[in-house]
Amino acid sequence: MSIRIKLLATLLALAPALQAAEPVRAVERVDLRRYAGTWYEQAHLPLFFQRDCARDTTATYTLRDDGRIDVLNRCTKADGTTKQANGVARRVGDSTSKLEVRFAPAAFSFLPFVWGDYWIIDLDEDYRWALVGTPSRDNLWILSRDRVLDPTVRTGLVERARAMGYPVEKLIDTPQG
Repeated sequence: MSIRIKLLATLLALAPALQAAEPVRAVERVDLRRYAGTWYEQAHLPLFFQRDCARDTTATYTLRDDGRIDVLNRCTKADGTTKQANGVARRVGDSTSKLEVRFAPAAFSFLPFVWGDYWIIDLDEDYRWALVGTPSRDNLWILSRDRVLDPTVRTGLVERARAMGYPVEKLIDTPQG
């Protein structure tokens, strides 16, 4: 078989994997008052800061008078102790669905690299579940208002993330005790 035919055969075999993923897009608008409150993490892509979390991961968002959002992330470690991180989120421009979050001390807030993207890329109309990611596709969280998300809904969210090119095969389930 000639090299050209082998190359063509290889390209045809890889074609499905080479298809461009749909772009990562944040939802059009989020009512941040409705979004505020406690969310239960259902799954996430591996993240250094969550390496110690074994179960019961939550994110609680509280609106501030200055337009920013206080962020409190909590989880239970394998030894039963609680780990928490306090941060703040800010809107990107006029968007209510594209936020940036900072967990570094406020004194470092002038440094651009301490702010991380937090895009709400899918959201239930009743604010019962959310799919949150970064445009780089490095971070992804499936969140629910309930401790356990309906498996059918979860599967749909995983497929939605897959269509946007997120490496969903790396998702880590988050047990809720």
